[in-house]
Amino acid sequence: MAARTARAAANGSAQRAPRSQWGRAVRREAAAAGSGCRAAAAMPECPELHLAGRFINGACGALVFAGAVERSAVGRGPEVPFRSDAYSISAVARGKELRLTLSALDPAAGPSAQDLVFRFGMSGSFRLCPAAELPRHAHLRFLTRESPPRALCFVDPRRFGSWRLGDAWQPERGPCVVSEYQAFRENVLKNLDDRAFDKPICEVLLNQKYFNGIGNYLRAEILYRLKIPPFEKARTVLEALKEQEQERRKKDPSLTLSKKVKLKRENADLLELCHTVPMEVITAEKQLLDPEHSDAYSNFKKWLQCYLVPGMSSLRDRSGRTIWFQVTPRASKQRRRAAANPPKAEEEEEEKEEQGGQADRPRKGRARGRRAVTAAPASPEEPLSVRRSRRTSARRGQGAAPAV
Repeated sequence: MAARTARAAANGSAQRAPRSQWGRAVRREAAAAGSGCRAAAAMPECPELHLAGRFINGACGALVFAGAVERSAVGRGPEVPFRSDAYSISAVARGKELRLTLSALDPAAGPSAQDLVFRFGMSGSFRLCPAAELPRHAHLRFLTRESPPRALCFVDPRRFGSWRLGDAWQPERGPCVVSEYQAFRENVLKNLDDRAFDKPICEVLLNQKYFNGIGNYLRAEILYRLKIPPFEKARTVLEALKEQEQERRKKDPSLTLSKKVKLKRENADLLELCHTVPMEVITAEKQLLDPEHSDAYSNFKKWLQCYLVPGMSSLRDRSGRTIWFQVTPRASKQRRRAAANPPKAEEEEEEKEEQGGQADRPRKGRARGRRAVTAAPASPEEPLSVRRSRRTSARRGQGAAPAV
């Protein structure tokens, strides 16, 4: 890749750093998968940021930049108060942030250095192209000293990306899952009492205070590989890691380092996959995130096992982000059974229980408020002659003519 970058730089052709999974293609894939929900463009995650840093160091390592830093009128970041007749650019990534360092080649001639920390938002990326052919949405531009000049551009069509002056990373972000794995692991396990871990594991994986660099497609792939239900409580999942580590030590405390490494690879846990899965993308032999490769996106699709894959299920979490996961056959069977036999109302179930267990006894609650109906006592039967005389007296009282 470095050789290809150098050849392209010599030819003056436009180059782009690997960026997010090309939003239009992602939206098409989500529609084809029949998810029934609107898919947003995949946001850049730690592999994209680390590959962007690698691209900048490879493409700009031998270039000399000069002049002021140009900013567009709508860029979401401050003016850069740096100007030099000759300076170099280097980059380093940490989680979902990338730091650019502008170093003057002659410190005596002006400011010696200027640092900027970038967040890529939903569509940020870096491109190196001829200054006369600037791409749209190039919100920050660093011009080379050569003739004709080229420009390293921060391109962000959706304008959610930003930059700030200084070299400090955001303090609320935890250690990077890629470059600071051991510190990342310790930061999670020692803070499991935090209320953040009361939430489902799929939501906690997007918390950059503990999982700096993990985004939507990475969380889907990690949970899928471990067969962890996405809405399982995060503390329940992570507390089990402490117990597993203690059990490993008890089994054989005299294991050599190589055997320990082999054992971890064979029994990787969630925190380990938060490191190894992004590293698969970064170190892949076939370029997964480089738009310069015509087959890059198809390679990325082949690498995906869960995210946007047809046949997988998807739901929106409480943050509004879509989580992709696999429904187990048992769970789907139970779901179909529940749909075919909807649960009866509690009143019906209680009524059946009462009828079955108390059929010979009066049912409670039914006799309350009802008055007992008693039959009137029967009067003694009158003789026939008395009844006839009463009917005759009644007719005479109504004015009937006497018989002749």
